[in-house]
Amino acid sequence: MFFILLAGAIDNSPVNKFYLLQADTSLIPGAPPVSRWSYWNVCGVENGHTVCGDEDYSQVHPAYPLDPPSHRTFDTDTGVPKDFVDNHGFYFLMTRFMFAFMLIALFFGVMSLFTGLLALCTRIGSYLSGLLTLIASFFQAINASLMTAAYVKGRDNFRDNNQDSDIGQYAFGFEWAAFACFFIATVLFCVGPSRKEKTTTSHRTGFFKGRRSRSTRSRGSFVHDKEYGS
Repeated sequence: MFFILLAGAIDNSPVNKFYLLQADTSLIPGAPPVSRWSYWNVCGVENGHTVCGDEDYSQVHPAYPLDPPSHRTFDTDTGVPKDFVDNHGFYFLMTRFMFAFMLIALFFGVMSLFTGLLALCTRIGSYLSGLLTLIASFFQAINASLMTAAYVKGRDNFRDNNQDSDIGQYAFGFEWAAFACFFIATVLFCVGPSRKEKTTTSHRTGFFKGRRSRSTRSRGSFVHDKEYGS
């Protein structure tokens, strides 16, 4: 999640390989030949790596939307797929809100990382960590769903306009993998303490059964010896 969040804000490897959408924008005036969208900006591509220039749309802006024709990006309708112009609000809202959900999920994920240390000592720490990862997985699911819906549809818009386009395989893979990890961590944090409690109870029951069995045999032997002696 940190790799995806830093992509666009930092040009260094390996985060310069992460992007949400790549498209051929050579038909758009003022745009680079190939553009990559991130959480922060739009940048060009050189030798397969993201390279951000001095243009305004390449400057770091939080919650940067997928909105090619707007003044935030290329400020023109020329060469832009028609659906971006007709459904401006859909792409703007979807890609703006997903940034907020990303930050919320990341916050609760980091908190669960620290409270997870308490899970080594107490059941309460484990259940608390499970609650935090559950909240993180909820917001991460929303974030990944909004990102998938907006950028997959955006990719299809460019392709329908005869412009090559692809979604970022690393970004999408890591986003959904983060959701899967949060969900698995939630299950394990909640199942771990209950399994430990059952195991302890089982050992105690077996111990007391063993004592009762030995006591019965002792009493039987004493009675038998007494009758034999008499």
